[in-house]
Amino acid sequence: MKKTPVKKSVNAKTRATVRPVASKPTIKSDKAKPCFNPWSLSIYVYWFIILFFIAATFYILGRAHTDQPKATPAMEITEETLLQAADYYNSGKTKLLAGELDAAIADLSAAIDAGAASVDTYILRGEAYMQSGDYRNAMSDFNAALVKDPANGVAYYDRSLLNTRLEDYGAALNDINNALAANTSNPSPVLQMRDLYAKRGQLNLWMKNWQGAIADYTNSLARPEGTVNPTVYAERAEAYTALGNYADAINDYSSAIRVISEQIQGAPTMEERESLSNRAMNYFEKSAALNLNLGNVDAARTDLESSYTIAVALNDAETADRMLGLIAELNKPAEAAPTEPVAENQ
Repeated sequence: MKKTPVKKSVNAKTRATVRPVASKPTIKSDKAKPCFNPWSLSIYVYWFIILFFIAATFYILGRAHTDQPKATPAMEITEETLLQAADYYNSGKTKLLAGELDAAIADLSAAIDAGAASVDTYILRGEAYMQSGDYRNAMSDFNAALVKDPANGVAYYDRSLLNTRLEDYGAALNDINNALAANTSNPSPVLQMRDLYAKRGQLNLWMKNWQGAIADYTNSLARPEGTVNPTVYAERAEAYTALGNYADAINDYSSAIRVISEQIQGAPTMEERESLSNRAMNYFEKSAALNLNLGNVDAARTDLESSYTIAVALNDAETADRMLGLIAELNKPAEAAPTEPVAENQ
């Protein structure tokens, strides 16, 4: 007889000790939908922006590097360059003294372009420009010279002359003051203190600073170097006249005429002698007017006669006739004062 297996019964206690095994999650048969993660997207955007700015920075730096002009190597000033600049300078100076202004400017410009130009080269070219009427380039050259040498008295003096031509008397006076200071501390063989004082006196005269003009002209005449310019006496006479000091003005006109008479003897050309004679004729006439104001009729007549003599020598008929007319007026006898009739004795 076949035994049938007997099923063991599990009691309650046994069931309590048996723990269920965790089952794996069941996977559904349909495809799972992707899950959207906003944090992961923001990370991508963040890195994209960083990479973009890095790339842009390198591009800009590279572009700036390629666009930057290449530095030109400094021109080496060789001995040959110096000699070439010196040759052009000497040639330009010679032509300037000869009055060949355009040729002088060309040579001096070549000296400057050679890269070894001295301060004097700029000064000379400025003088050539000034004489040719190109005041803008003249001013530029004088300024360039003073940049290279801020204590150059010649550059200040030339710029003063230029400012005088431009009728900027204040700037001219400032430049002549600087020229005087520079020439006092570092004398230049080109400048003389006599001329500098005379130039400042002229500027003060034009600016109607009569006392300043007289002081400067007096300092100019007191200097030992150089020769006396008769214009200094004549212009100081104008300042004295403006102040009503006629006696000193007459003395200065007489001194100017004396200097002119000495210069005429050594004048090399007829043109220069005629120019000096014209100035003397003019000074005699001015002296005559001052003598009349002081009541010195005889002295005035003598001055007019001297002016007439010079006019005849110069074939200046107009001035000669005018002097004769003035002399005739002086020679007229004074009208007798009317006398009261004498009463008859009765």
